[in-house]
Amino acid sequence: MFSRRDFLQVSCATVGLLGFGTDFVRASARQTLTQDDLLNFESVGNVTITHITDIHAQLVPIYFREPSINLGVGEMSGLPPHITGKEFLEKFGIEKGTASAYSLSSSDFTALARDYGRVGGVDRLSTLLNHIRAERPGKTLFLDGGDTWQGSYTSLKTGGADMVKIMNALKTDAMTAHWEFTYGQERVNELLEELSFDFLAGNIRDTEWDEPAFEATSYFERGGVKIAVIGQAFPYTPIANPRYKIPDWSFGIREDEVQAHVDKARAQGAELVILLSHNGFDVDRKLVSRVSGIDVVLTGHTHDALPVAIDVNGTLLIASGSHGKFLSRLDLDVRDGQVKDYRYKLIPVLSDVIEPDPAMTALVTEIRQPHQQEINKVLGTTESLLYRRGNLNGTFDDLICDALLSERDAEIALSPGFRWGASLLPGQEITVDDVYNMTAITYPNAYRNEMTGETLKNILEDVADNLFNEDPYYQQGGDMVRVGGMGYHINPNAQMGSRISNMTLLKTGEKIDASKPYIVSGWASVNEDVQGPAIYDVVSDYISKQKTVTVNPHNAVKLRKS
Repeated sequence: MFSRRDFLQVSCATVGLLGFGTDFVRASARQTLTQDDLLNFESVGNVTITHITDIHAQLVPIYFREPSINLGVGEMSGLPPHITGKEFLEKFGIEKGTASAYSLSSSDFTALARDYGRVGGVDRLSTLLNHIRAERPGKTLFLDGGDTWQGSYTSLKTGGADMVKIMNALKTDAMTAHWEFTYGQERVNELLEELSFDFLAGNIRDTEWDEPAFEATSYFERGGVKIAVIGQAFPYTPIANPRYKIPDWSFGIREDEVQAHVDKARAQGAELVILLSHNGFDVDRKLVSRVSGIDVVLTGHTHDALPVAIDVNGTLLIASGSHGKFLSRLDLDVRDGQVKDYRYKLIPVLSDVIEPDPAMTALVTEIRQPHQQEINKVLGTTESLLYRRGNLNGTFDDLICDALLSERDAEIALSPGFRWGASLLPGQEITVDDVYNMTAITYPNAYRNEMTGETLKNILEDVADNLFNEDPYYQQGGDMVRVGGMGYHINPNAQMGSRISNMTLLKTGEKIDASKPYIVSGWASVNEDVQGPAIYDVVSDYISKQKTVTVNPHNAVKLRKS
């Protein structure tokens, strides 16, 4: 349930502050929506927190479609962020067709994308940050929630160095991490030497001595307030990603240690305590119901974008979206060690409206210039909307599965349920850059193995439990593994081992036989020494042969509620 404060907050955000009322339904097409409209904000108090998360190395403007399905289970069912599309718009009182509707939902995405244009771009983000800092001198913190160094051609080719340069230039104050660790321990440590700001991960310990591997907390003074920022990296990194990349570090939620970090910060005089988290929204919602003393959680990992701060037992949860699509601004009135008042705004980074910061544009050009010939190479054209986000499937993942079936001569294809990757509109050219935006990882080999029907069911059941376990502490991230050549039914509310049924081999219509072996191709295996071509090469080759691709949403995966 939302309080009167929540209602007033979202009403201001979606109509007054953003200027996205009914008068602006077609505003962007006429370029009457301005940068000032986006930045308009009723300041309060003595501290301003700005936050991004899950930018996934996106340097330039992109399209990005929010999910049309984001299921919650148990106590989280029907709660934000587990509402989408029309229901989301109605819940927050957002007018259809507005820039706010375009930014925050999947409804009418293609049409609205053509009206309002691309989102993100670090030179636009820089402009917004520069304005806020100038407005609130000595009062502003800029914090990064992680998943920053990975997700693009240039980040993969530079081993994350491109994003370190960018985040240094943005004058970041602190960050935490997740996909950063997929570069491996040695590379992470090299990049940390290049950071001009703090890297915080209080929930990581070394495996030899069981001592903290990184600093947990940094202290800042803004507006006369002593602020503690506690970093919480993704707790399931060695499960969701290859353990062999980070053999000497152990991870976990470590609830008791979070409480200890908070207590220590308070004992050292912190008047405002912020958890800079990559736990995921539902994990953070549970965590703050059990840990006391946290004023604000800047949550990440699940890519949720919410136009209000969610109050849980007096702690404000901020969800800032992903891919550089949003910048959160939270103004706080902190007095006598307490938050007396606040204002919040989720600012959409509408690229066509915001004047790029020339210095940042120059840095982006410098980073991308050596790779321009390759990243701009056109592979083909899409006749379909290509996107990734969604609990069960995404059309770009369906394209990846089609490529695996064809190029690896497989009966069944599996593609991981990653949330990152930019969208493409019908009629757009598909470039090498676009493919890497969906596939740029350090363990890209596309395997081709035999798996029995029983093994396939176990894989689907395991991923389903990671996603739909009623206890958020057992949700280990990601969406359902995407499948090609196979259909199935899924009941998220069933018990572990009973969620998946009616598995069918599409080319014959036969039921999947538990004892029969099938030729399966997939990628992003967390096992070491996986053999096979890199997935970005597989997909690029397939698109080049097809020239024009048409992908209909995978309707062989069916949601059951009982």
